[in-house]
Amino acid sequence: MIAFKTWVAAAAMVALSGVAQAALIDRGGGMIYDSTRNITWLADMNYALSSGYAGANAGSTGSNQILTNGRMGWDAAVAWAGQLVYGGFSDWRLPMLNPADTSCDNSFDPGGSFSIVYFGFNCTGGELSGLFVTDLGNKPRESVLNQEGDTAVQIANLALFENEDGEQTVQPFGYWSGTADALDSGRAWIFGPSSFQGVTEKSNALRAVAVRPGDVATSVPEPQTLALVLLALGAKVVARRKQPS
Repeated sequence: MIAFKTWVAAAAMVALSGVAQAALIDRGGGMIYDSTRNITWLADMNYALSSGYAGANAGSTGSNQILTNGRMGWDAAVAWAGQLVYGGFSDWRLPMLNPADTSCDNSFDPGGSFSIVYFGFNCTGGELSGLFVTDLGNKPRESVLNQEGDTAVQIANLALFENEDGEQTVQPFGYWSGTADALDSGRAWIFGPSSFQGVTEKSNALRAVAVRPGDVATSVPEPQTLALVLLALGAKVVARRKQPS
């Protein structure tokens, strides 16, 4: 009986730790798993600069422009993420935003066959907006670096996004999403420096961060799965102890 209680307690602790753990998990090697959205982020949010890509490819104009500071036009940002090979993975892309995100505090109806478009502050339904608002504590009309009122988890989350030199890379700049504007082919959705979700011209030079689908540590069992395994093993131990010798 004691053995069985021990196994149950261990399983419960594992299950509870899975519920309580942060949505962002440092997988090492400059990659952060986002368990809420099931994507992996590059920890360096200006990797185009620190990798030397921006310096080597600087030039062009409009939506294809690349600046030496890592900022780039939308088409250039899409191309950068698409060619990226990092951590042995080649399926990197720009994070998405959701124009149908009803958590946003503003909207408009374009009419015709188009759906209502949601924009503004407090958006949490996109990959990029969800990261900044929910996980990093980015408040309306404030810099993401203003951590007054943030939870301990949000403060710890922000510290995860470092480059290889240990420098924090999240900055209060506009970030491109991979979501084009359905109403204007010359625009795309961005998450702005004051926690604002909206659209801007693709020719503007903004920062770009890359994500990939899923978890880079797929061999690690989910906490709930591990708990079930422990319970099963515990049951076997109890059954064996009950067998006559």
